[in-house]
Amino acid sequence: MAGDLRHRRAPSEDGNEGASSSAAADNNGKPGPLSGGGGGGEGAEEPRREKREALGWLEWGRGWMSVVGEFLFQRIAASHLANPLELPPLDDGVSIIVTGATSGIGLEMARQLAQAGAHVVMAVRRPKVAQELIQKWQNESSETGRPLNAEVMELDLLSLDSVLNFANAWNARMAPLHVLINNAGIFAIGEPQRFSKDGHEQHMQVNHLAPALLAMLLIPSLLRGSPSRIVNVNSIMHTVGFVDAEDMNLRKRKYKSWLGYSNSKLAQVKFSSMLHKRIPAEAGINVVCASPGIVDTNVARDLPKIVVAAYHLIPYFIFDAQEGSRSTLFAATDPQVPEYCEMLKSEDWPVCACISYDCNPMNASEEAYNLETSQLVWEKTLEMIGLPSDALEKLIAGETVQCRYGQHQAE
Repeated sequence: MAGDLRHRRAPSEDGNEGASSSAAADNNGKPGPLSGGGGGGEGAEEPRREKREALGWLEWGRGWMSVVGEFLFQRIAASHLANPLELPPLDDGVSIIVTGATSGIGLEMARQLAQAGAHVVMAVRRPKVAQELIQKWQNESSETGRPLNAEVMELDLLSLDSVLNFANAWNARMAPLHVLINNAGIFAIGEPQRFSKDGHEQHMQVNHLAPALLAMLLIPSLLRGSPSRIVNVNSIMHTVGFVDAEDMNLRKRKYKSWLGYSNSKLAQVKFSSMLHKRIPAEAGINVVCASPGIVDTNVARDLPKIVVAAYHLIPYFIFDAQEGSRSTLFAATDPQVPEYCEMLKSEDWPVCACISYDCNPMNASEEAYNLETSQLVWEKTLEMIGLPSDALEKLIAGETVQCRYGQHQAE
């Protein structure tokens, strides 16, 4: 077993992140996760906060300590994991969509899931590259005599129209979807602020808005595949992010690329948490955020050359793509995960399931537990991606939903 979800770590009662005790323990001190029963959510109440424009210095400092700590100790903490991660058998009836599957951890996930027997859909900007990868994998697996069930569909997260077209094409099959892995992302360190043709800051659109729209529009297919999962590849950098729902595109604040990235990752956790809370338990769709650790992948392709060089000079601390894929693969396939998500839902926990790079539960940042701002991020995200405020309820009920982009209808 790669990870053990029997013990959940959560913020302490005074709101400080990083408490090592399990907030799910019952009055007898027994761990709550996977052992049944609610009653562990009393500490989840969030006092009303005054509106603020940034993290406090203590939160910001603790966030950066988390980032540095992960960098220094992730390899030690994850030393118990097999590499590659051992996956449960998957038959070709299990359909899994992986975005950004032509490089980095996305490539590793697509390859390993296909080799485990799943039907893998590589949702990518460069279909030709993905086709070449599939052919390479087929040649490598020909000795086993078992063909891989993988296909390619075009998806560009910098275009919300492309997201709509992708979801429309998949939903039209009337086929079940068992796992959506929102993996594709960008981190344009040191680059000037850029906006998509849809008018959104590029980090916010690629890392949060487009994956959120994709997840929402694929709800009908995820219902057909129930029990199913939405797995969002997140980052420890969300701990230094702060999301102002009135300025998610960072037009009012002085722009810094690391701020654009960290804010987009925190927005993803907040939206995922609200989605987790709002999906009825009987729908059987679980939402998970997984942190891959600090990985040497193409997400750093826009880093300054000197930083890229530094990445290669410190290989001991940084995961390679195969190591970085383990937590997401665990979140997507391990049978403990749905039980863990259901337990969190039964306790009305304010944050969705978060899996660390060592395949164990992790704390989201303190700000992630602020339900007031999470609700605002939920509402603003739906507005920015062109969906009505009741879109989720309608999609769960099997009703038609109109999206502002492309005049697309999701059913």
